[in-house]
Amino acid sequence: MSRALSTVASRGRIVGPTDEFELEARRRGYRCIAGLDEAGRGPLAGPVVAAAVILPSRCRLVGVNDSKQVSETERTRLYDVIVGRARGIGVGIATEQEIDRLNILEATRLAMRRAVAALIPPADCLLIDAVALPDLAIPSRSIIKGDTLSLSIAAASIVAKVTRDRMMVAYHWAYPHYNFLSHKGYGTKEHLQRLVQYGPCAIHRRTFAPVAQIVSGSGGRRPLTHIGLCESSRMNQ
Repeated sequence: MSRALSTVASRGRIVGPTDEFELEARRRGYRCIAGLDEAGRGPLAGPVVAAAVILPSRCRLVGVNDSKQVSETERTRLYDVIVGRARGIGVGIATEQEIDRLNILEATRLAMRRAVAALIPPADCLLIDAVALPDLAIPSRSIIKGDTLSLSIAAASIVAKVTRDRMMVAYHWAYPHYNFLSHKGYGTKEHLQRLVQYGPCAIHRRTFAPVAQIVSGSGGRRPLTHIGLCESSRMNQ
């Protein structure tokens, strides 16, 4: 496997994630192969979260798949299984401010680099879901739909999703007007209605179109803050 391994793989059959890519890397001499994926590129609020997962050789994780294909209850169960079985897990976060400053793709790459840097033991090879990470010190392979093909990428997908969802639950209690508990920051009808009603809060992504449109039409209305929301909630009780 060359240092510039950015080959994009695809499959004509649907078999679910396997360890085929991990075994190929092992045949080439790599021993700490990490799957890398993110959650939260699309929402209007909150961070983007990346996870890197190193699984043992010949690891079997029944039910692990792309996090979008797994129910919330099952994701939570599988998260615990992955944490218990993995050789190493690293999580990286890029904040909504970093997303606005860099753009979502570069913020995703930043979160991914942070996840890789947090890995213990360190990875000597990366399998990444779709995104290319230039200038890495270790070989990497970008795999289209990797979270449905590679077991370690699918595991990373679940870790990233559960981690981000738990962050959004915490934000729900800080900013209850938006009901982040339900939609986790995605642009649902309910979220858009509440965004129009209350304006953006501190964790909304100002460069994302629905938020930017409201900000530009709000006459510079100051965003709701944690304290302001809590005080408003008490007044309305």
